[in-house]
Amino acid sequence: MYKNKFFHLVFIALVCVQFATSQNNTNSPFTRFGYGDINETTSGDQRAMGGISLGARSHFNINTVNPASYSSVDSMTFMFDIGTAVLGSRFSDQSGTRKTFNANLEYVTMQFPLSKGVGFSAGILPYSFTGYNFSTSHTAITQELDTIGYTKNFNGTGGFSQIYAGISADLFKHISLGVNTYYMYGNMINYRNVNYGSRSGFTSTTQTNSITARNFRFRFGTQFYNTFAKKHDVTLGIIYEQKAKLNGDFSQTTTSVLTETPSNSYDFELPTVYGLGLYYTYNKKLSVGLDYSTQQWKDAKYFGKTDSLSNKSKIALGIEYIPNIIGRKFSDRVRYRAGVNVNDAYYKVDGAIPTKNIGVSFGVGIPLRNSNTVINASFEYGKIGGTKISGTSTNRLNEDYVKFTFNAVFNEHWFFKRKL
Repeated sequence: MYKNKFFHLVFIALVCVQFATSQNNTNSPFTRFGYGDINETTSGDQRAMGGISLGARSHFNINTVNPASYSSVDSMTFMFDIGTAVLGSRFSDQSGTRKTFNANLEYVTMQFPLSKGVGFSAGILPYSFTGYNFSTSHTAITQELDTIGYTKNFNGTGGFSQIYAGISADLFKHISLGVNTYYMYGNMINYRNVNYGSRSGFTSTTQTNSITARNFRFRFGTQFYNTFAKKHDVTLGIIYEQKAKLNGDFSQTTTSVLTETPSNSYDFELPTVYGLGLYYTYNKKLSVGLDYSTQQWKDAKYFGKTDSLSNKSKIALGIEYIPNIIGRKFSDRVRYRAGVNVNDAYYKVDGAIPTKNIGVSFGVGIPLRNSNTVINASFEYGKIGGTKISGTSTNRLNEDYVKFTFNAVFNEHWFFKRKL
């Protein structure tokens, strides 16, 4: 029976993988820069708490951000998590406002024990999304002092996905060590077109850039955990990820009178990642977490050069309250969550670093009756944009977004012998 359930879930996961990798999860002009919108790979319940994850260690959720958390899985439990997201954005600049809407499947993960104190997790996660389509109008003066108008069109699609597998083990009852292995794949395509119109006498030009990823990389995690006076649970979490090559291909095609495909070869890299988080739970009811992480994009090569991108740091604070996790009433076991985070953009806009991004979130976890399965819903509001130049802010483009995440964590007791 367990084998049938397992193969059914694997089949569902493979179908979800095909669906997830074919979706475009954003429609933002900011994804034109760098590798697009970098995903934090947090689950729905973590997003409701501002994205805290480094010190999170639970029997009821899958924490893929810190692989050291897998050893916390119950010795008889199989967990399966599917997450979807709905994103609505409002873009504003001096020319007006525009609204976009996207809804997609985001991730599929699973987790189960290999033995006592050893946990395994695998699944598919997004790494980045690229999706935009906009144009700008310009004028130019020719040598004959004539004024002509032209339009610049920008379009981008694609992104990178990653299949991961991770394992962690407890040591000395208070330490857990873990590692994730990722295989990243996919491609992102950026189009740029200059259109002079049919009557101008000038030739329109289109340039297409394509970046393909095919690489393995590793993330290492540690969690130090302890319980004091039976009511105070404290966990300190640490992650580290070494800088890695993208190991993909780059191609550029320029189309005008002639079509030209340059043979230039560029190096692309992913950054070194550090993270530190503290998580505290009082009496199995009230939990508070604080995370700090940094991604060293400034030292990673982008089109063969370092310093093209900017270092990204993030501070997140989150809280969760459960009235009574073993209570008989439905209201006793509902989880209430809230959080806030502040982070930097990792790209530059016309050589300038945008202002910090701010996000606030809240959500609930609703348990199903007579089951350990939990349905999580989270809401996040955030602001992106504004360019900081010499201490001043220019209002070029701003994005206000709301993001709804829904995920279901199926939690079943599989690994035990039934008594006749």
